[in-house]
Amino acid sequence: MEYRRQQPYAIRFGFGTGSMGPALKYFMIACAAVYVAQIFYPKMELFFGLVPYVVLHNGWAWQLLTFHFLHGGLWHILLNLFALWMFGTEVERVLGTKKFVIYMAITGIGAGIASLIATPNLDIPIVGASGIVYGILLAFGLLFPERLILVFFLFPLKAKYMVLIFGGIELLSTVSSGGVTGIAHAAHLGGMVFGAIYLYWDKIRWKLRNSYYRTKLKRLRKRYRIIDSDRDQNLLH
Repeated sequence: MEYRRQQPYAIRFGFGTGSMGPALKYFMIACAAVYVAQIFYPKMELFFGLVPYVVLHNGWAWQLLTFHFLHGGLWHILLNLFALWMFGTEVERVLGTKKFVIYMAITGIGAGIASLIATPNLDIPIVGASGIVYGILLAFGLLFPERLILVFFLFPLKAKYMVLIFGGIELLSTVSSGGVTGIAHAAHLGGMVFGAIYLYWDKIRWKLRNSYYRTKLKRLRKRYRIIDSDRDQNLLH
């Protein structure tokens, strides 16, 4: 997949401009509806939240898709919905709704896979769309690298630097904590990593293919060089 950086000629403040796309809108509505359901049926987190131990030992793979819709409290869902609107509106507009849905699915599942790898024995549910949020944040930083963002509504920072800082924080937090904290740092990092793979997949595939053919050609050259050498020695005798 190829993408173009937007507005390379201007540095300006802004986010969430334009009308919200259908994919983002319906995803946010679904998250809000599920949160209301959680209030009445809190035990649904055990079935639809991501419990790494249960997924790996009981095969409850659907949790990789469902845990994004659940949240751990009012502030948790409000912050995630705000971030989705803040960065996702323009990302969906640039990628298009179809690719944006694919992107959310990949970053969401990637966040879940990262959690399984980091905390395979965790027996309490992980909930929240934060992995998708971090994936969208990465896409925003790549598409609008020069856009100034008011971090915590106080500090202006270019989007590309914000992505690097947030990604670095999640990487350090994941390594230092071993993935076991009250915040799913591994899921955040997984959303960004899988998002980057998706956005750069064409370049990655091209480099992998070229590397494969270079290695194959090198082996063929080595093979025929040995054959020629043996033939030359036979001629001498």
